[in-house]
Amino acid sequence: MIKELHKKLQSKQITSMQLTKQYLDSIEEKDGEIHGYLNVLKDRALKNAQEVDEKIGKGGDLELLEGVPCAIKDNMCIAGTKTTAASKILENYVAPYDATVIEKLNQKGAVYLGKTNLDEFAMGSSTENSAFGVTKNPYDNERVAGGSSGGSAAAVGGNMAVWALGSDTGGSTRQPASFCGVVGFKPTYGRVSRNGLIAMASSYDQIGPITKTVEDAAIVFDAICGKDEKDNTTVEKEDASFVENLKPDLKGKKIGLVKEFFGNGLDGRVEKVVKEMLEKAEKNGAELVELEMPMLKHSLAIYYLMMPSEVSSNLARLDGIRYGLNESKKSKSILDVYLKSRKAGFGDESKRRIILGTYVLSSGYYDAYYKKAQSVRELVKEEFADAFEKVDVLVSPTSPTPAFKIGEKAQDPLEMYLTDVYTVSANVGMIPAISIPAGVVVEAGKKLPVGLQLMGKWWDEQNMLNVAAGFEQL
Repeated sequence: MIKELHKKLQSKQITSMQLTKQYLDSIEEKDGEIHGYLNVLKDRALKNAQEVDEKIGKGGDLELLEGVPCAIKDNMCIAGTKTTAASKILENYVAPYDATVIEKLNQKGAVYLGKTNLDEFAMGSSTENSAFGVTKNPYDNERVAGGSSGGSAAAVGGNMAVWALGSDTGGSTRQPASFCGVVGFKPTYGRVSRNGLIAMASSYDQIGPITKTVEDAAIVFDAICGKDEKDNTTVEKEDASFVENLKPDLKGKKIGLVKEFFGNGLDGRVEKVVKEMLEKAEKNGAELVELEMPMLKHSLAIYYLMMPSEVSSNLARLDGIRYGLNESKKSKSILDVYLKSRKAGFGDESKRRIILGTYVLSSGYYDAYYKKAQSVRELVKEEFADAFEKVDVLVSPTSPTPAFKIGEKAQDPLEMYLTDVYTVSANVGMIPAISIPAGVVVEAGKKLPVGLQLMGKWWDEQNMLNVAAGFEQL
């Protein structure tokens, strides 16, 4: 889709201004119901589009993303715009600088339509935890869009952006992409700079694209990946263009089916759709290899011990003094400022994870919980390494169910956490993963998308993207 629009822009079949207005009109028409956006940057988008059109008018060559309208999850800083992380505590925070991914996209001439909704500080799997309202699924407005990048997935799935950026800590680009019938891609940890991304869990967070196609994901990935001196976890890799080397490829590929991901808790309709895709892949030359990976069953426990610990540490700065909502007028002491500001500023899920993480990191419990989880995390990585000696990619459903109804799981945090059961292991292992549309199930007359997840070897996004593109052609 991006390449198509690029050709039309370059050949003057359409202007960036026309394209941008088309998407702004779509936002105006649909987003009152869907609520994918928290802040529409209309003036900025039109100004950027005009600049692109002027460049075309002078005969300039365009970058692939130049003049193509996109959306950015509202936990990434864009200088001069509000960056709230969907939290009351940052409701009026205006970013003074651009995130590194935004700097890179600025150089590519991207047009930003706006900032999208999310679970507060990316804590959730449904975008029901946003302080500013729930994002609804574009396929069925009674259902969630997924989370935490629900706004970005709904914007792309609802044709309110060509592509979007999300962040993925335990599946937050892939699971909402699955629910909204689009592609969600999490690169290897360290591929994309986290500078300017409001931190949730620093050893898990990774920015990634949400797009209509695998090719579009590769285009965006090309634009945002790379070493950043402002983020010491990024790694320099001498890679050629991912999109130029994208070759849909299934023939002779060994595809690992993780036995543990096809058991209890998986909706039978989802399993049927996924297995039909795998049968088609086999008919097109892929070899299916069933694997047992018993350590993966610990991934959810590892994640929900380590992630809240890092949340507790990262959000300590939001105390009403240095950053965030300040309740000093209602307070009698400095301690009172902290207590009242954080009580008023954080939602229930954020408080739950901060308290859990603080407990895990407390004296006497750090070794028993966080340190032990870190040790088991290494065992999961070893199990992935062993698996990738035998297969090229691993596959599973992206989510055990299609999109669930708004409010259906909100009262039971544990049930909500279990929606991450297939996605979180990629974050624990720090490997790349992608969700692509696999088909639909029909419920109450509504077609609900189902996603197929592929997981690849560290730093081998190219092979994983090629296999994903091969599945996409099926």
